[in-house]
Amino acid sequence: MSERVQIGLLFALPVLLLGVLYALGAAIPVPVLGRDYVIRVNLPDENSTIGLPEIEGPDDPTRPLVVIDAGHGGPDPGASGGGYREKTLVLGLARALRDKLLADGGIRVALTRDDDSFIVLGERAAMARDLGADLFLSIHADSAGDREGVSGASIYVLSETASSEAAARYAERENGADVINGVDLSGNDADVTAILVELSQRRTSERSAEFARLIEREGQGTFRFHPQPQRSAALAVLRAPDVPSVLFESGFVTNQLEAEALASVEGRERFADVMARAIRIYFARQSAANTGVN
Repeated sequence: MSERVQIGLLFALPVLLLGVLYALGAAIPVPVLGRDYVIRVNLPDENSTIGLPEIEGPDDPTRPLVVIDAGHGGPDPGASGGGYREKTLVLGLARALRDKLLADGGIRVALTRDDDSFIVLGERAAMARDLGADLFLSIHADSAGDREGVSGASIYVLSETASSEAAARYAERENGADVINGVDLSGNDADVTAILVELSQRRTSERSAEFARLIEREGQGTFRFHPQPQRSAALAVLRAPDVPSVLFESGFVTNQLEAEALASVEGRERFADVMARAIRIYFARQSAANTGVN
C-alpha cells in the first residue's frame, strides 16, 4: 500500500466512524472543527431481558438441568497459541459433553452459546439462574504465555471471600420479591434477606466444591491435572447465589500437545465421558440427600 493511500485512509477513518455511529442512531457529542455534532446510538432498554438458550433433553421439568458454558466467543477469542483459539476449543468440548449427556438420557442440558457469539460474564451466570439450573459448568482453556511445558487442567470454585461479597451485593440489589434456593425472600427486612442469601451462598459453595472434587476424582488417569488442581478465585461467572458453579480450565492452549488433544475427536470424547460421569454422580448424590437416602 502506497504512502499516499495510507495517509488518505488515516483521514477517512474518522469520517467513516462518524457515519457508522450516525446510522446506529447515537447521542454522543463529537467536536469537529470547533463545532459540536450529536451522534445518536440506541442503547438497550434497561428492562430488556437476555434471550435464554434452548433446553434439550427430557420434556420433564423435574429432571436435573445442567447449563454448560463455553467461555469467550465472538470478538473475544480467549487464549491462543499454535494456531488454536480458546473460544473454538471450549465450544467443541461443550458440544461433546452436551451430546454425551443427551445420548445417555435423564438429564436436561442447555448451552450458553452454541455458536461463535459473544456473551458478557454476568449474562452467563444469569442464564443459568433464569433457567433454574441445578448445576453450572463453565469451560475454559488456559495460557502460559511464553513459558514452555506448562500443562494441566484446573478446577475453580468461587473463593470464600468473593462468595460473601457476592452474597452481600445480591442481598443489597434484591427488593425482597425474589426466591433463592426455594426460600421466598419477600416480606423480609434487609438484615434477614442478607442472612438468608449468605446461607444460600454458603450452601451453594459447598455443593460447588463437591462437584469440583468429583471432577478431579473421575478425571484421574484421563485428565492431566495441574499439581494444584483445586483452586478458588473471585470469578464473576461463578457468582450465581443459588446455582452450584464450577469453572474448568481444561488445559493450556499454549501447550501444543495439550491443545491438539483438546481439539481432537478423541480428546473431546474423553472429556465428555469424565464430565458426564461426574455430573451424574453429583445429581445422584443430591437426589439421595433430598430423599433422605444414605
